[in-house]
Amino acid sequence: MFDLTDVGFVKRITLGSTNPERMDTEEEVQKAAELLNRCLSDTPKGRIIGVEKNFSILNIGEHQVVLQCIVYHVGFPRKPYWLE
Repeated sequence: MFDLTDVGFVKRITLGSTNPERMDTEEEVQKAAELLNRCLSDTPKGRIIGVEKNFSILNIGEHQVVLQCIVYHVGFPRKPYWLE
């Protein structure tokens, strides 16, 4: 059983766009997804301990733009050596 008292390090991983001035490219989104997958499968194995779901609606001229992102908080017993 996973207990939050075992968490010694938390990595925050954002998937999606958070800045309307600079949209994330497909490569950046894929890189973040690969990091999340590595955090959940490599040693030491992380666990998702929290999720933020964010969205905002922007009016640009006559158009509406929706920005969406999900932020995963992945907890580890210690900081993985392969994380920067």
